[in-house]
Formats: sequence, structure tokens, C-alpha cells
Amino acid sequence: MEEQIRRMQQEIEAAAAPITDSKEMYLLRKQYLDNKTGKITALMKNMRDLSPEERPAFGKIVNELKQWALEFFTAQDARLKAEELARKNAAEQIDVTMPAARQQHGALHPNTLIVNELIDIFVGMGFTLFEGPEIENDYYNFTALNTPADHPARDMQDTFYITEDLLLRTQTSAGQIRVMENAQPPIKILSPGKVFRSDDDATHSPMFSQMEGLVVDKGITLCDLQGMLDVFAQRIFGQDVRTRLRPSYFPFIEPSVEVDVSCFACGGKGCRLCKDTGWIEVLGAGMVNRHVLENCGVDPDVYTGFTFGMGVERIAMLKYGIPNIKLLFESDVRVLEQFRD
Repeated sequence: MEEQIRRMQQEIEAAAAPITDSKEMYLLRKQYLDNKTGKITALMKNMRDLSPEERPAFGKIVNELKQWALEFFTAQDARLKAEELARKNAAEQIDVTMPAARQQHGALHPNTLIVNELIDIFVGMGFTLFEGPEIENDYYNFTALNTPADHPARDMQDTFYITEDLLLRTQTSAGQIRVMENAQPPIKILSPGKVFRSDDDATHSPMFSQMEGLVVDKGITLCDLQGMLDVFAQRIFGQDVRTRLRPSYFPFIEPSVEVDVSCFACGGKGCRLCKDTGWIEVLGAGMVNRHVLENCGVDPDVYTGFTFGMGVERIAMLKYGIPNIKLLFESDVRVLEQFRD
């Protein structure tokens, strides 16, 4: 029996010698120490063939073999795992002092570039920023802006209603009402933010950004508006750009105008961008309707004001030659990285 035990120890040592993987060593261990099928466990079955006097000595020898095997496999497992960890560390070693193969630099989104540029232009002219809520009530979004419930101008803006009275604002002009209700002229504010309309095509999006301005003071005229817009257009599109005003209609401004700039691509000669007209429409503007001033507690016989509003995406598309507004919302890195400084 002792000779059999020695042969099994030699067998285990010989089988373990070439193994370099801890998983393989685990499988070898199961062959000998598994509680049901292990070879050492099987030796105990021979006890039934022994006399009662021989059994204690036999059991002692088998248990000593089992203890030796446990210690042997535990030591082998520790050795192999240490070797595997060393190999892994060597393979994954990184020299942190080496420069990166390629350094990725981020870029501001075109909308952000335009918003920052617009804020810089108008703050430089004395405007202060005001950001109103994106969820508005019907009064501030429509009624106070001279657009009552039965007014046809509501059909111009397909609105996302949340409740009968609450909605996603269709214009940042609602913030102008909030300012005029709580501040006395002179007022000079710039109101940027997201607006929402049920509109979707190559040049329109259900969500887009607006930038609106409001000036209220004594003696404000349409000439003041055009003079300010001339500065805006030249700073955004180039020093040679001119502006013109065309009659239009907005319920909260009277007179209302559409503002065009001379085509900065062809110099006004006519091209594909300006559709051979020499002019490009960029925003809407006009004098604040006296009813709007009255709604806010401002005396229209003492104060006048002008307001203007532009789509940030439209300005970005014109300035950067972006053909489809959806490119501004898809976060395509191939598009965005073109605006890296």
C-alpha cells in the first residue's frame, strides 16, 4: 500500500511539472481530490477489503496522501497565479512618459460658436442677458404678445401643448414680457434659448435656438434698429455686408420688417446662395406694438422700443455653408471637427 501511495505521488508530480496554466492545474487537482470521482477518494473504497485491524493504518496513510496533495496543489496554484500575474503586468506595462500616438482635441458646436459670437456683439453694444423658461403659459407666449386665442397668427406656429394653458415656448419673445413687467425703461436685453414648433424639413427643426433682443427707451426709432443691425451683420458676415428692411407682419411688432443682408458670397451680384437676388433673409424685427407695451405697464406715449429675433441655426448654416439643419443635431464628429480652431 505504501508503494502505491508513493507511485501516486510521483504520478501527481510528473503530471503537474509541464503545466503552466492555473486552470489546467485546477483540472488536474480535480482528478485526484474530487469528492466523488477523485483517485485519492477512490482509494478509500479499498478499505472494505481490509480487516478491522488493518483499516486504521490504511486510513491514516490515505489521509496523509490527501493532505500532501492538498498542500502540493495549493503551492502549485499560488506559483502559477503569481507567474500569470507577472506575465500580464509585463504585457500591459505602459510608459506613461511616452507621448500619445494621437491627441484628440474637441471643438465647440457651430451653434455654440454663433451664440458666443452674438452675445459678444450685443453685450458690446450694452445688452444684458435674460433667459426665460422653456415651458411657458399661454399668456406670456401668445396673449401678452398681442396674439389672443382667436388670432390667426397662432396658425403660423404649430405649438406643442402640455396642458390647455402650458406649452413649450414657440419664441423667446415671451421672456421680453417678463422683463418689461418687472423692470422700468430703459431696457436693453438679449434673450437666447431653445424654442419648439411642429415643423421639420431641411431648413426647419421641431427644436431650434433663437436669439431675440429688446430695446425700450424714450425716442427709439426704426433707424436705431437698422443701425444696430448693420453692426451685427458686418461683425457676423463681413465689413462689406449691408442690410435692408422689407415690410412684414408679426402681431407683437408694428411696423414689422424682414431683415435681409447683402449676399456675402457673391457681394450682391447674384449666386446660388442668394438665389440670384443678391440678398439673404436673416431675421425678423420691428417696433414693439403699443398694445404689448400697455400689457406690460409701459406707457407707449412716453416710451418706444424695437425688437428683433433670429434663428441661431440659420445664422450658423449661412455663415458656415451648412446645407441641412439636421447636420447640427446629429453630432457627427466628421461635421463637428471641421469647426476646430
